[in-house]
Amino acid sequence: MFTYTIRRLIYAVPTLIAISFIIFSILELSPGDPMAQVPLTVPAEERAKIAEAMGLNEPFIVRYGLWLRQFFINEPLNLIEQWTGWTIGDGERLRVRSWITRAPVTDLIAERLPQTLWVVGLAYLFGVMIAVPIGVISAYRQYSWFDQLGTLFSMVGFSVPTFLTGTLFILIFSVWLGWFPDSYDTTLVVRDWPSFLAQVRQMIMPVTVLALFNAAQISRFMRASMLENLNQDYVRTARAKGLRERAVVLVHVLRNSMIPVVTVIALGVPQIFAGAIITEQIFRVNGLGALLIVGIEGADYPLVQTLTFIFAVLIVLFNLIADILYGILDPRIRYD
Repeated sequence: MFTYTIRRLIYAVPTLIAISFIIFSILELSPGDPMAQVPLTVPAEERAKIAEAMGLNEPFIVRYGLWLRQFFINEPLNLIEQWTGWTIGDGERLRVRSWITRAPVTDLIAERLPQTLWVVGLAYLFGVMIAVPIGVISAYRQYSWFDQLGTLFSMVGFSVPTFLTGTLFILIFSVWLGWFPDSYDTTLVVRDWPSFLAQVRQMIMPVTVLALFNAAQISRFMRASMLENLNQDYVRTARAKGLRERAVVLVHVLRNSMIPVVTVIALGVPQIFAGAIITEQIFRVNGLGALLIVGIEGADYPLVQTLTFIFAVLIVLFNLIADILYGILDPRIRYD
């Protein structure tokens, strides 16, 4: 397994470079104009200097090579310096900067990341914790009242878009009942018990909306996988040997049923970092999803390129994690 992991990581390098080139090329062909954000009152010579400072006068391949160097060399070195306090080289190096704010893109991402992890990350975790038991019980008690309710919950949760669910939550629990705030206050700092309760109150609605949506999808996969394994020969053999029903279901059937579900869960994890863009817009959560929208609207290519590439890295990484978990869940799977 260790050899397989190292081999996959080595193969991931050319894959990610190819992905970065595709992302860079697509944005190069996009109709957005980075200079559109510059006021029309700025003289033409000043606009030319701004375009030159952004590197827009350089050929495509030169700008792509510069971005690769900044992202893969300069940014990691800067991160090492921040973590260790060391000074590597002269300490002055070009970084990937936003065209709109002129701030380093990685600093903008680090600033928004906690909001995304608190809201979207917790929602995904709760969604998985809800979905797995619902799927297991629904499959084991197929066509029972619990299975019917679970099916209804899954169909409604997956069919109704989050922008509608979020709007209904705001209307009912904020406008009519006044239980929770209608928007997320990103300036709130948790210092004491009242501020902690305020943080929990403003997280309840966006976390619930996303958790229900995620749970609805994963529970269907869990139920289908459990039903497929409950009728296998090894289950009848385990029961014939006298194993307790709980051990048969929770040890043998659940472990084998989790193998395909792991793919769904693992590939959904990058969505935590990408952010549920629609839900973040509804509840005014300034996470990575909202940052991506700002970058797209402003034709901020360095910001969009970096964010999109980070999402691609996460997808490749969690594909590898899913493959490793296959081997843990099923000892018969070996890659070496």
